[in-house]
Amino acid sequence: MDATNAAGSGGTLRRFVVAADQAGRLDRMLAAAAAELSRSRLQQLIKAGHVTLDGQTVTNAKHKVTAGMQVALTLPEAVPPEPAPEAIPLTIIYEDEDLVVIDKPAGLVVHPAPGNETGTLVNALIAHCGDTLSGIGGVKRPGIVHRLDKDTSGLMVVAKTDRAHQALSAQFADHGRTGPLERAYLAVVWGVPAPQRGSVVAPIDRSPRNREKMAVVPEGRGRTAITHYAVEQVFAAATGQEPVASLVRCHLETGRTHQIRVHMAHIGHPLLGDALYGSGFRTKANRLDDAARERLAALARQALHATLLGFAHPATGEPLHFESEPPADLAALIAALSGNRHD
Repeated sequence: MDATNAAGSGGTLRRFVVAADQAGRLDRMLAAAAAELSRSRLQQLIKAGHVTLDGQTVTNAKHKVTAGMQVALTLPEAVPPEPAPEAIPLTIIYEDEDLVVIDKPAGLVVHPAPGNETGTLVNALIAHCGDTLSGIGGVKRPGIVHRLDKDTSGLMVVAKTDRAHQALSAQFADHGRTGPLERAYLAVVWGVPAPQRGSVVAPIDRSPRNREKMAVVPEGRGRTAITHYAVEQVFAAATGQEPVASLVRCHLETGRTHQIRVHMAHIGHPLLGDALYGSGFRTKANRLDDAARERLAALARQALHATLLGFAHPATGEPLHFESEPPADLAALIAALSGNRHD
Protein backbone atom coordinates (compact mmCIF):
# COMPACT_ATOMS: atom_id res chain seq x y z
CA MET A 1 0.00 0.00 0.00
CA ASP A 2 1.21 3.50 -0.81
CA ALA A 3 -0.22 6.62 0.78
CA THR A 4 1.20 9.99 -0.26
CA ASN A 5 0.82 13.27 1.61
CA ALA A 6 2.62 16.59 1.97
CA ALA A 7 5.46 16.72 4.43
CA GLY A 8 5.59 20.50 4.79
CA SER A 9 8.80 22.27 3.86
CA GLY A 10 10.63 18.92 4.05
CA GLY A 11 9.16 17.63 0.82
CA THR A 12 6.65 14.84 0.09
CA LEU A 13 6.07 11.94 2.48
CA ARG A 14 5.14 8.53 1.09
CA ARG A 15 4.06 5.66 3.32
CA PHE A 16 4.11 1.96 2.47
CA VAL A 17 3.18 -1.31 4.13
CA VAL A 18 5.52 -4.12 3.11
CA ALA A 19 3.62 -6.79 1.18
CA ALA A 20 4.45 -10.45 1.56
CA ASP A 21 6.11 -10.61 -1.85
CA GLN A 22 8.23 -7.53 -1.03
CA ALA A 23 10.06 -8.99 1.96
CA GLY A 24 13.84 -8.83 1.72
CA ARG A 25 16.21 -5.89 1.18
CA LEU A 26 14.83 -2.41 1.93
CA ASP A 27 16.07 -0.86 -1.33
CA ARG A 28 14.54 -3.66 -3.40
CA MET A 29 11.23 -3.33 -1.59
CA LEU A 30 11.16 0.43 -2.26
CA ALA A 31 12.18 -0.08 -5.90
CA ALA A 32 9.09 -2.26 -6.34
CA ALA A 33 6.79 0.07 -4.41
CA ALA A 34 8.09 3.34 -5.93
CA ALA A 35 8.96 2.21 -9.44
CA GLU A 36 9.26 5.78 -10.73
CA LEU A 37 12.46 6.22 -8.68
CA SER A 38 15.70 4.52 -9.69
CA ARG A 39 17.40 2.07 -7.34
CA SER A 40 20.44 4.34 -7.08
CA ARG A 41 18.23 7.31 -6.17
CA LEU A 42 16.48 5.26 -3.49
CA GLN A 43 19.82 4.11 -2.08
CA GLN A 44 20.93 7.75 -1.86
CA LEU A 45 17.73 8.69 -0.01
CA ILE A 46 18.13 5.79 2.42
CA LYS A 47 21.76 6.72 3.12
CA ALA A 48 20.77 10.36 3.67
CA GLY A 49 18.25 9.37 6.37
CA HIS A 50 15.05 9.93 4.40
CA VAL A 51 13.58 6.49 5.15
CA THR A 52 12.10 5.17 8.38
CA LEU A 53 11.09 1.62 9.22
CA ASP A 54 8.37 1.29 11.87
CA GLY A 55 9.21 4.83 12.94
CA GLN A 56 12.98 4.34 13.17
CA THR A 57 15.40 5.90 10.68
CA VAL A 58 17.27 3.31 8.64
CA THR A 59 20.36 4.23 6.60
CA ASN A 60 21.36 0.76 5.36
CA ALA A 61 19.90 -0.03 1.94
CA LYS A 62 20.36 -3.76 2.61
CA HIS A 63 18.31 -3.71 5.83
CA LYS A 64 15.88 -6.62 5.94
CA VAL A 65 12.15 -5.92 5.86
CA THR A 66 9.29 -8.31 6.47
CA ALA A 67 5.61 -8.31 5.60
CA GLY A 68 3.53 -5.81 7.53
CA MET A 69 6.34 -3.38 8.36
CA GLN A 70 5.59 0.34 8.00
CA VAL A 71 7.97 2.21 5.67
CA ALA A 72 8.02 6.00 5.28
CA LEU A 73 9.97 7.67 2.50
CA THR A 74 10.47 11.45 2.40
CA LEU A 75 11.20 12.91 -1.01
CA PRO A 76 12.95 16.23 -0.40
CA GLU A 77 11.93 19.25 -2.42
CA ALA A 78 13.97 19.72 -5.54
CA VAL A 79 16.65 22.35 -5.13
CA PRO A 80 17.28 24.22 -8.38
CA PRO A 81 20.92 24.13 -9.45
CA GLU A 82 22.76 27.39 -9.12
CA PRO A 83 23.41 29.01 -12.50
CA ALA A 84 27.06 28.99 -13.53
CA PRO A 85 28.94 32.09 -14.71
CA GLU A 86 29.26 32.40 -18.49
CA ALA A 87 31.30 34.95 -20.42
CA ILE A 88 28.41 36.40 -22.43
CA PRO A 89 28.97 39.99 -23.65
CA LEU A 90 26.72 42.61 -22.06
CA THR A 91 25.94 46.17 -23.12
CA ILE A 92 26.13 48.03 -19.81
CA ILE A 93 24.51 51.47 -19.77
CA TYR A 94 25.18 52.30 -16.11
CA GLU A 95 26.65 50.54 -13.10
CA ASP A 96 27.45 51.32 -9.47
CA GLU A 97 27.78 49.29 -6.27
CA ASP A 98 24.00 48.85 -5.99
CA LEU A 99 22.76 48.14 -9.50
CA VAL A 100 23.52 47.66 -13.16
CA VAL A 101 21.45 48.83 -16.13
CA ILE A 102 21.85 46.80 -19.31
CA ASP A 103 20.58 47.04 -22.86
CA LYS A 104 19.42 43.46 -23.46
CA PRO A 105 19.71 42.11 -27.00
CA ALA A 106 16.85 40.20 -28.57
CA GLY A 107 17.28 36.44 -28.27
CA LEU A 108 18.76 36.51 -24.78
CA VAL A 109 16.66 34.70 -22.14
CA VAL A 110 16.64 36.55 -18.81
CA HIS A 111 16.89 33.68 -16.33
CA PRO A 112 17.34 29.89 -16.46
CA ALA A 113 14.22 27.82 -17.05
CA PRO A 114 13.44 24.38 -18.48
CA GLY A 115 14.89 24.31 -21.97
CA ASN A 116 17.09 27.34 -21.26
CA GLU A 117 19.31 26.33 -18.37
CA THR A 118 22.39 28.09 -19.75
CA GLY A 119 23.26 31.04 -21.95
CA THR A 120 20.96 33.42 -20.06
CA LEU A 121 21.31 36.96 -18.81
CA VAL A 122 21.67 35.59 -15.27
CA ASN A 123 24.65 33.47 -16.34
CA ALA A 124 26.22 36.57 -17.90
CA LEU A 125 25.52 38.70 -14.81
CA ILE A 126 27.07 36.15 -12.47
CA ALA A 127 30.22 36.20 -14.57
CA HIS A 128 30.23 40.01 -14.60
CA CYS A 129 29.32 40.68 -10.96
CA GLY A 130 30.85 37.64 -9.28
CA ASP A 131 29.65 36.64 -5.82
CA THR A 132 27.83 39.94 -5.21
CA LEU A 133 24.69 38.51 -6.83
CA SER A 134 24.62 35.37 -4.69
CA GLY A 135 21.24 34.81 -3.07
CA ILE A 136 19.70 38.14 -4.13
CA GLY A 137 16.14 37.47 -5.26
CA GLY A 138 16.43 33.67 -5.45
CA VAL A 139 18.81 31.05 -6.78
CA LYS A 140 17.43 31.02 -10.33
CA ARG A 141 16.85 34.78 -10.61
CA PRO A 142 19.63 36.49 -8.67
CA GLY A 143 19.28 40.26 -8.87
CA ILE A 144 16.35 40.17 -11.31
CA VAL A 145 13.76 42.85 -10.50
CA HIS A 146 11.78 42.73 -13.74
CA ARG A 147 12.25 40.93 -17.02
CA LEU A 148 11.87 41.23 -20.77
CA ASP A 149 10.70 38.47 -23.07
CA LYS A 150 13.46 36.55 -24.84
CA ASP A 151 12.79 38.28 -28.16
CA THR A 152 12.22 41.77 -26.74
CA SER A 153 15.25 44.04 -26.68
CA GLY A 154 16.01 46.99 -24.46
CA LEU A 155 16.63 48.37 -21.01
CA MET A 156 16.63 46.39 -17.76
CA VAL A 157 17.85 47.18 -14.26
CA VAL A 158 19.40 44.46 -12.09
CA ALA A 159 20.05 44.74 -8.35
CA LYS A 160 23.50 43.91 -6.97
CA THR A 161 22.63 44.03 -3.25
CA ASP A 162 19.72 42.85 -1.10
CA ARG A 163 18.93 46.45 -0.17
CA ALA A 164 18.76 47.47 -3.82
CA HIS A 165 16.68 44.44 -4.73
CA GLN A 166 14.09 45.15 -2.04
CA ALA A 167 13.85 48.85 -2.89
CA LEU A 168 13.64 48.34 -6.64
CA SER A 169 11.16 45.49 -6.30
CA ALA A 170 8.95 47.75 -4.19
CA GLN A 171 9.00 50.44 -6.88
CA PHE A 172 8.01 47.97 -9.59
CA ALA A 173 5.38 46.37 -7.34
CA ASP A 174 3.52 49.63 -6.69
CA HIS A 175 3.82 50.65 -10.38
CA GLY A 176 5.65 53.89 -9.62
CA ARG A 177 2.98 55.41 -7.38
CA THR A 178 5.60 56.20 -4.73
CA GLY A 179 8.51 57.00 -7.04
CA PRO A 180 9.55 58.07 -10.53
CA LEU A 181 9.20 54.64 -12.15
CA GLU A 182 8.77 54.95 -15.91
CA ARG A 183 8.88 52.30 -18.62
CA ALA A 184 8.31 53.03 -22.29
CA TYR A 185 8.49 50.71 -25.28
CA LEU A 186 8.52 51.21 -29.03
CA ALA A 187 6.30 48.79 -30.91
CA VAL A 188 5.48 48.44 -34.59
CA VAL A 189 1.88 47.25 -34.90
CA TRP A 190 -0.40 46.27 -37.75
CA GLY A 191 -2.86 48.99 -38.65
CA VAL A 192 -3.41 52.23 -36.76
CA PRO A 193 -5.03 52.26 -33.30
CA ALA A 194 -8.05 54.53 -33.01
CA PRO A 195 -7.92 56.83 -31.24
CA GLN A 196 -4.22 57.34 -31.91
CA ARG A 197 -3.60 58.13 -28.24
CA GLY A 198 -5.30 56.23 -25.46
CA SER A 199 -5.14 53.57 -22.78
CA VAL A 200 -5.92 49.88 -22.69
CA VAL A 201 -7.29 48.88 -19.28
CA ALA A 202 -7.95 45.16 -19.37
CA PRO A 203 -7.02 42.40 -16.88
CA ILE A 204 -4.62 39.69 -18.03
CA ASP A 205 -4.36 36.04 -17.04
CA ARG A 206 -3.10 32.77 -18.47
CA SER A 207 -5.13 31.76 -21.53
CA PRO A 208 -7.45 28.84 -20.74
CA ARG A 209 -7.06 27.56 -24.33
CA ASN A 210 -3.28 27.85 -24.73
CA ARG A 211 -1.10 27.74 -21.62
CA GLU A 212 1.79 29.34 -23.53
CA LYS A 213 -0.25 32.50 -24.04
CA MET A 214 -1.65 35.23 -21.84
CA ALA A 215 -5.07 36.68 -22.58
CA VAL A 216 -7.42 39.49 -21.63
CA VAL A 217 -10.02 38.05 -19.25
CA PRO A 218 -13.32 39.33 -17.82
CA GLU A 219 -13.29 41.81 -14.95
CA GLY A 220 -12.85 40.09 -11.61
CA ARG A 221 -10.39 37.59 -13.03
CA GLY A 222 -6.69 37.88 -13.72
CA ARG A 223 -4.53 40.82 -12.72
CA THR A 224 -5.11 44.49 -13.44
CA ALA A 225 -3.17 45.62 -16.51
CA ILE A 226 -2.91 49.16 -17.90
CA THR A 227 -1.04 50.25 -21.03
CA HIS A 228 -0.96 53.85 -22.28
CA TYR A 229 -0.12 54.24 -25.96
CA ALA A 230 0.48 56.97 -28.54
CA VAL A 231 0.98 56.57 -32.28
CA GLU A 232 4.23 58.20 -33.43
CA GLN A 233 4.31 57.29 -37.14
CA VAL A 234 1.85 55.82 -39.62
CA PHE A 235 3.12 53.70 -42.52
CA ALA A 236 1.32 53.32 -45.84
CA ALA A 237 1.00 50.14 -47.86
CA ALA A 238 3.26 49.48 -50.84
CA THR A 239 0.56 50.68 -53.21
CA GLY A 240 -1.69 53.58 -52.43
CA GLN A 241 -1.82 55.57 -49.25
CA GLU A 242 -3.87 53.23 -47.08
CA PRO A 243 -2.12 52.79 -43.72
CA VAL A 244 -0.80 49.27 -43.09
CA ALA A 245 1.20 49.68 -39.86
CA SER A 246 2.26 52.22 -37.26
CA LEU A 247 4.99 52.95 -34.76
CA VAL A 248 3.51 53.17 -31.28
CA ARG A 249 5.08 54.27 -28.00
CA CYS A 250 3.65 52.32 -25.08
CA HIS A 251 3.99 53.35 -21.44
CA LEU A 252 3.43 50.64 -18.87
CA GLU A 253 1.47 51.49 -15.75
CA THR A 254 1.56 47.83 -14.76
CA GLY A 255 3.99 45.15 -15.87
CA ARG A 256 2.24 41.87 -16.61
CA THR A 257 3.64 39.01 -18.65
CA HIS A 258 3.41 39.85 -22.39
CA GLN A 259 1.32 42.91 -21.46
CA ILE A 260 1.97 45.11 -24.52
CA ARG A 261 1.72 42.18 -26.91
CA VAL A 262 -1.59 41.06 -25.38
CA HIS A 263 -3.10 44.53 -25.12
CA MET A 264 -2.21 45.57 -28.66
CA ALA A 265 -3.59 42.31 -30.04
CA HIS A 266 -6.71 42.78 -27.89
CA ILE A 267 -7.52 46.10 -29.59
CA GLY A 268 -6.89 44.60 -33.02
CA HIS A 269 -3.33 45.78 -33.61
CA PRO A 270 -0.84 42.98 -32.85
CA LEU A 271 2.87 43.57 -33.20
CA LEU A 272 4.62 42.85 -36.47
CA GLY A 273 6.60 39.62 -36.20
CA ASP A 274 4.66 38.35 -33.17
CA ALA A 275 4.08 34.68 -33.98
CA LEU A 276 2.25 34.03 -30.71
CA TYR A 277 -0.29 36.86 -30.72
CA GLY A 278 -0.32 38.00 -34.34
CA SER A 279 -0.43 34.79 -36.37
CA GLY A 280 -3.73 35.79 -37.97
CA PHE A 281 -2.11 38.89 -39.47
CA ARG A 282 0.72 37.19 -41.38
CA THR A 283 -0.92 37.80 -44.76
CA LYS A 284 -0.74 41.56 -44.12
CA ALA A 285 2.97 41.31 -44.94
CA ASN A 286 1.90 41.03 -48.58
CA ARG A 287 0.88 44.69 -48.41
CA LEU A 288 4.42 45.79 -47.56
CA ASP A 289 6.93 46.68 -50.24
CA ASP A 290 9.86 44.35 -50.93
CA ALA A 291 12.28 46.22 -48.65
CA ALA A 292 9.91 46.20 -45.68
CA ARG A 293 9.02 42.52 -46.19
CA GLU A 294 12.70 41.62 -46.24
CA ARG A 295 13.35 43.59 -43.06
CA LEU A 296 10.38 41.99 -41.31
CA ALA A 297 11.59 38.51 -42.28
CA ALA A 298 15.08 39.37 -41.05
CA LEU A 299 13.66 40.64 -37.74
CA ALA A 300 12.20 37.19 -36.98
CA ARG A 301 10.73 38.38 -33.67
CA GLN A 302 8.10 40.71 -32.29
CA ALA A 303 8.82 44.36 -33.12
CA LEU A 304 9.21 45.54 -29.54
CA HIS A 305 11.99 47.45 -27.78
CA ALA A 306 12.22 48.77 -24.20
CA THR A 307 13.36 52.27 -25.09
CA LEU A 308 13.06 54.15 -21.79
CA LEU A 309 13.57 53.24 -18.13
CA GLY A 310 13.37 55.57 -15.16
CA PHE A 311 13.39 54.85 -11.42
CA ALA A 312 14.61 56.16 -8.09
CA HIS A 313 18.08 55.00 -7.09
CA PRO A 314 17.52 52.43 -4.31
CA ALA A 315 20.19 53.92 -2.04
CA THR A 316 20.09 57.67 -2.70
CA GLY A 317 16.57 58.21 -4.00
CA GLU A 318 18.00 60.15 -6.94
CA PRO A 319 15.85 59.88 -10.09
CA LEU A 320 17.68 57.95 -12.80
CA HIS A 321 16.63 58.07 -16.46
CA PHE A 322 17.94 55.97 -19.34
CA GLU A 323 17.06 55.77 -23.02
CA SER A 324 17.96 53.28 -25.73
CA GLU A 325 17.57 53.53 -29.48
CA PRO A 326 16.08 50.52 -31.31
CA PRO A 327 18.72 47.93 -32.27
CA ALA A 328 19.81 47.49 -35.87
CA ASP A 329 17.20 44.89 -36.87
CA LEU A 330 14.25 46.91 -35.61
CA ALA A 331 15.70 50.22 -36.79
CA ALA A 332 16.07 48.74 -40.29
CA LEU A 333 12.42 47.67 -40.30
CA ILE A 334 11.24 51.12 -39.18
CA ALA A 335 13.44 52.78 -41.81
CA ALA A 336 12.04 50.55 -44.54
CA LEU A 337 8.47 51.23 -43.44
CA SER A 338 9.23 54.95 -43.27
CA GLY A 339 9.81 54.88 -47.01
CA ASN A 340 6.05 54.59 -47.22
CA ARG A 341 5.23 56.96 -44.41
CA HIS A 342 1.62 58.09 -44.28
CA ASP A 343 1.39 61.76 -43.31
